[in-house]
Amino acid sequence: MYSKRISVEELAKMIDHTNLKPFTTKNEINRLCEEAVNYNFATVCVNTTNVSFCHEILRGTGVEVATVVGFPLGASLPEAKALETEKAINLGAQEIDMVMNIGSFRDKNYHEVSKDIQAVVNAADGNIVKVILETGFLTDEQIIKACEITKNSGAHFVKTSTGFGPMGAFYDHVLLMRQTVGDDFGVKAAGGIKDYITAVEMIKAGANRIGTSSSVSIIEGIEQ
Repeated sequence: MYSKRISVEELAKMIDHTNLKPFTTKNEINRLCEEAVNYNFATVCVNTTNVSFCHEILRGTGVEVATVVGFPLGASLPEAKALETEKAINLGAQEIDMVMNIGSFRDKNYHEVSKDIQAVVNAADGNIVKVILETGFLTDEQIIKACEITKNSGAHFVKTSTGFGPMGAFYDHVLLMRQTVGDDFGVKAAGGIKDYITAVEMIKAGANRIGTSSSVSIIEGIEQ
């Protein structure tokens, strides 16, 4: 777990600066990109309709474009998720945050869940894939199982939440996810992270990426 004080630069490079609201305008997405460049965040995380727009703005800045697939329910057909991934990568996305098929998982149809993840991983063609578990719907035992399936299916991160589900990121869930996947795998905490203290708590629990729409206020709160 993370023990030393986190610098502004370190924290910024752990943040996916996010706007996934369905009513977001291009002006708001443009501002998101400008903020990401100004603070040197890891990525902007946007809906697929905004990928190309962000890619053009962020070209050459070092800030990458992440997007969501099967969002926010995870109940899309695997073929649809794979196609959405392929299209997003072609438009300039460099990271994919996909929602696990939560219903299939709760039915213990683990083979289908794995195939769903693998289809996105294959379509991503070597780019980072994060799998959103929506931990608010899962028991601790289910979180462990979902982490194991994700890791064995070729993805690169497990992620707590969409931000649209019943709860966001919790310290205990992040800690459990980190303990399950080990040190060589990504853990992204997202959902309800609105201040510096909460962000640092998630990192101490084991997150190495933070998804938040409150990125600027988190960074500006680091010296408080």
